[in-house]
Amino acid sequence: MMTPNSLDPFLGALVADALAMPVHWYYDRMALRREYGRVDRFLAPKSPHADSILWRASYTPLNDRGDILHDQAQYWGRRGVHYHQFLAAGENTLNLQLAVELFEQVKARGAYDAEAWLAHYIDFMLTPGRHRDTYVEEYHRAFFANYARGKKPAKCGIADVHIGGLAQVPALVAALGLETPALRETVRAHVALTHDTPEVLAAADVFTRVLVRTLAGESLRTVIEAEAAEWVSAGRMSAWALESDEQVVGGRLSPACYIKDAFPAALYLAWKYAGDFEAGIIANTNVGGDNCHRGVVVGALLAAAQGVPERWRTGLLAHARIVGTVTAE
Repeated sequence: MMTPNSLDPFLGALVADALAMPVHWYYDRMALRREYGRVDRFLAPKSPHADSILWRASYTPLNDRGDILHDQAQYWGRRGVHYHQFLAAGENTLNLQLAVELFEQVKARGAYDAEAWLAHYIDFMLTPGRHRDTYVEEYHRAFFANYARGKKPAKCGIADVHIGGLAQVPALVAALGLETPALRETVRAHVALTHDTPEVLAAADVFTRVLVRTLAGESLRTVIEAEAAEWVSAGRMSAWALESDEQVVGGRLSPACYIKDAFPAALYLAWKYAGDFEAGIIANTNVGGDNCHRGVVVGALLAAAQGVPERWRTGLLAHARIVGTVTAE
């Protein structure tokens, strides 16, 4: 087993997101199995997406300051469109692409600067072709609707309650390092820029604490039990471990994106598969639902405990950028 460092949780999050990407938001598990089999390697998305609900959605920007869909807007309102139709095998979804941007910026500046990040975020989202992802989460749409109305960037976030709010936590921890003073406060302030709601901010703090303690060498299971008891108890996880993953995520807990169930589900999968990175990220992927954002937590925590096996680094399209950023320091 490798000795993990602060970069590993970020790589683990990227790997888990890229693995889940082609089957993101599949709630019909029979359709997932029929169209992809058991997903245990990086795959490109297929069209049509059996569970896509983009046909029910539309987004019309108020003005140019709110146009974050660009040429992707034409696919909203159509049936069967895959949320990530133009991404390649091993490529990350939008929220994790932004995490890479954040990592690079913090590394280049040597510190975190919220104003600088917001400026970069706005430029990234308003530049056509930067991410090639068809779906943009609600918080992005709301942020840029507020920005289009003339609000200051620091005031454009909303009280979003989705687990996607945790997507950039491993990137920030990796970029700043474990010895950074006020690391938890910095993570919380960053998440609040887009997800200013008590539930998501509390989850971000728990996520950070578990990452730090696990990277320091403590047992992942022990740390989850100690730091996340208000989200899911040790007794409950022990009982759930006797059931299938599909019974737990999909029966006991919703596989959807809302933090109330999504974060406990991610913590449970990390607890159950502590010590087996591959089994954990594969299990998370194949139970469906919001497996990309839940995967950020699962992949990061498992990587904090044991590192990221080489086979998962190979084929991750963002890997070269991450390594290049670290090498350039």
